[in-house]
Amino acid sequence: MNILIAIDGSKFSQSAIQAVVAHINPHHAALRLLHVIEPIPEYADSLSWGYGLQSDRVLQEEREQAQGLLARAAQGLRDAGFDVATAVEVGDAKAVIVDAAAEWPADLIVLGSHGRKGLERFLMGSVSEAVARHAPCSVEIVRTQTRP
Repeated sequence: MNILIAIDGSKFSQSAIQAVVAHINPHHAALRLLHVIEPIPEYADSLSWGYGLQSDRVLQEEREQAQGLLARAAQGLRDAGFDVATAVEVGDAKAVIVDAAAEWPADLIVLGSHGRKGLERFLMGSVSEAVARHAPCSVEIVRTQTRP
C-alpha cells in the first residue's frame, strides 16, 4: 500500500504521522512524506517595496527548512519500521497533494486538519477538504483534539 502523508510541521501533521504509526503495519506500506511550499502571490511581492518576498534565497531557505522537517519526520517513521521517501514541492498545496498522489500512485492520502471554521476557513481555505474532494484515492483526515 502506498501512503502519501502531507505535512506542514504543525501539531496537526504530527497527529497524521502518529495515526499512521498506530494503525498501519509497516511491512505492508510504503510511505511518502510531502511538504508543499506555497509561493507568495505576485501581487503581495509588489507590496514588499523592492525587497522581493519570494527571492531565490528565501525560497532556498524554505526548502532547507522543509528538508529538515521531512528528515526528522522520516527518521521517526523509519525507526517505527516504515520504508519512507520524502519530497518538497512548490505550488498550491491542494493541487500539489492531489497531483502527487496521482503520479505516485498513492492508495491513501493522510493529512491533518487544522479545524478552521467560519471566516478563517473561508479566507485560508481548507486543504484537507479540497484534497478529499479531488483525490484519486482514499483520504484520511486526522483531527487533533483542541479542547481538554
